[in-house]
Amino acid sequence: MELVVLFGSFAVLLLIGTPVAFCLGISSFATILYLGLPPVVVFQRLNSGVSVFALMAIPFFIYAGEIMVRGGIARRLVALAGATVGHFRGGLGQVNIAASVLFGGISGSAAADASAIGGLMVPQMKERGYDADYAVNITVTAAMIALMLPPSHNLIIYSIAGGGRISIADLFTAGIVPGIVLALSLMVAAYFVAKKRGYPTEKFPGMKIAGELFIDAIPGLILIAIIFGGVRSGIFTASESSDIAVVYALACTLFLYRTMDFKTFVEVTVGAVKTTAMVLLVIGSAACFGWLLAYLRVPANIVAFMQTISDNPIVIMLLINVALLILGTFMDMSPLIVITTPIFLPVATAFGVDPVQFGVIMILNLGIGLCTPPVGSVLFVGCAVGKIPVTQAIRTIWPFYLAAVVTLLLVTYIPSLTLFLPSLFH
Repeated sequence: MELVVLFGSFAVLLLIGTPVAFCLGISSFATILYLGLPPVVVFQRLNSGVSVFALMAIPFFIYAGEIMVRGGIARRLVALAGATVGHFRGGLGQVNIAASVLFGGISGSAAADASAIGGLMVPQMKERGYDADYAVNITVTAAMIALMLPPSHNLIIYSIAGGGRISIADLFTAGIVPGIVLALSLMVAAYFVAKKRGYPTEKFPGMKIAGELFIDAIPGLILIAIIFGGVRSGIFTASESSDIAVVYALACTLFLYRTMDFKTFVEVTVGAVKTTAMVLLVIGSAACFGWLLAYLRVPANIVAFMQTISDNPIVIMLLINVALLILGTFMDMSPLIVITTPIFLPVATAFGVDPVQFGVIMILNLGIGLCTPPVGSVLFVGCAVGKIPVTQAIRTIWPFYLAAVVTLLLVTYIPSLTLFLPSLFH
């Protein structure tokens, strides 16, 4: 009955349009009252959920990403991507994906990627004769790449949800190859769709101009090296890396590019604060919800149930992936990571899956959910940027979904894709 109260109240609140953070908090509060526990437990668990030092990295990475977007770094990375892959079939579609790879190494956020890269690329693509649905579909699915690359906020959340014992440096390293594989898969899909629709290629600007664009983008590329290299080498932690990223981003935009005035600085700061408050409230509420699941022995019961279904790791991982794909269509990513990691991580490890590999599987899986209705936040951002209804995008997005699902299966069943690179540093 306790689980009926917990999940029933959560489902009802979600269906009537209550924000996810409040759905989690209110359903947890109702269940704790039903169990006869002190109501103060809700606030204790919420507070403990956000009182984790490693979470300090998230607001500063968000801040650094905001500064880089408003400071012109994204525009320079897009220009570099255009010179590199614009001459392939699909032209600006390929540029869109390549730019997401570069920008993902700065923002770590799919929504920020879709907003920043989409804001630059979608109008250009429509102006050059590309259909709006093609531009939006590429923007939305390419934004998933940012989830896989350092400094992915969600990999940090997964590490904390896993008990803080999973190395953030290993997770950052493990996501790089799958992120590149995802980018290549999307490029293949973009190529075939572009060929079918007869889209043009862009003219190669020449080595001289490409070199100039590379030099102009070097400050942004250096930030990627600082974030990954510093954390991976152990020179500083993820939290310290985020602080350095903010200082570096400010220095670039204030003194090098001189694109940051006081008004823009205030807007960037307020935007980062709002985003941080929203993310941390969701994490805290999800931590309370997750604590109740553990208290009611849900993870242990699910492990036992799955062991009765099959003892084959291939089947078990397929079931977990299907469950996460379904859940990802109805809930946002951050709360799902906090809630489902304590449930599915013990199942995966019991069947021999490395926790680092499972983290990358989970992030990619739930990233697909961000691009699917009815609660796909990145899908809505992309459609808003492209000024088209969601239904129009969904009708033609399936080749890109297929590319993402193929990548997910490769990451799930070929451990070396995620584990080879981290093993080089041990």
